Amino acid sequence: MKHIDPKDISVREIQKLMSGGVAPRPIALVSTISAGGAINLSPFSFFNIFGANPPVVAFSPTRRGRDGTTKDTYDNLNETRECVAQAVTHAMVEQVNLASSDYASDVDEFVKSGLTPIPSDLVKPPRVKESPFQMECRVTQIIPLGTDPGSGNLVICEVVRFHIDEKVIRNGVIDPDLIDLVGRNSADYYTRASGSAVFTVKKPASRIGVGFDQLPEHIKQSCILTANDLAQLAGFEQIPDEAEARDFISSFEPLEVSEPVFDEWSKDYDYRKMLQGALATARTDRARARHHLELTVKAALYRNDLDTAWKVVLYMNMI
Repeated sequence: MKHIDPKDISVREIQKLMSGGVAPRPIALVSTISAGGAINLSPFSFFNIFGANPPVVAFSPTRRGRDGTTKDTYDNLNETRECVAQAVTHAMVEQVNLASSDYASDVDEFVKSGLTPIPSDLVKPPRVKESPFQMECRVTQIIPLGTDPGSGNLVICEVVRFHIDEKVIRNGVIDPDLIDLVGRNSADYYTRASGSAVFTVKKPASRIGVGFDQLPEHIKQSCILTANDLAQLAGFEQIPDEAEARDFISSFEPLEVSEPVFDEWSKDYDYRKMLQGALATARTDRARARHHLELTVKAALYRNDLDTAWKVVLYMNMI
């Protein structure tokens, strides 16, 4: 590990470290308006949600790194206390990047970026038509976090109206593939939050897992199962007893199979056939069978069949 005291490096180096290590970050494309009516549009990746009752979002317009002066968004928010925070999708990311340019305060970033302003319902700043998720906001607090170059200003907002394109909703929730958001990393890197980048992890909200300390020692020493795999096992509510495991395993007919065929089943995560093959192998080669059984556990976990995975784990000590 590399150990760094922030006092020993420059603000620019700190920025690079934090942007790379705290990522990907959601991006808010924020529209504001000055007291004189000048419109501003700028993206912020120091942004997140902080409650649902009331609905609260916060973001940080930082001071310029070169001289510590404040930017238009911060100045506008101090004057009018209103904004619209929009989600950024892959289809608009280049336009959003263009809007991040440090234009003069009398320049409209909607015009420069080619994004389309549309009227808001409850606040004066316009919404961005191209974004499928828009939040009209009123500022509740602005907290300066410093006055030096690179210092942040925490802007806390209450959402007073949501606008969601129904095309991004599937089964009652915003679908990541349909909304196709992007997140900010360090330097020029972004993350596209859709397709193969999206995966599911079941929440333990209604259950309490047995924990790592209850895992059998032989499975904790596995060279096949990862820490994530073990955490899935540890998240199961109750370990089956050995009699259950024995009865379950006995319901499978051993199936003689070649190693190449077993490998194909493994690639397809066909854990039931893998279990049949491992049972046949156990008759003649205990070590190889245990290896096959660990692969079977991994495949069952991939398919989210924790009950089968646990019963195979317990059976491994029976052969």
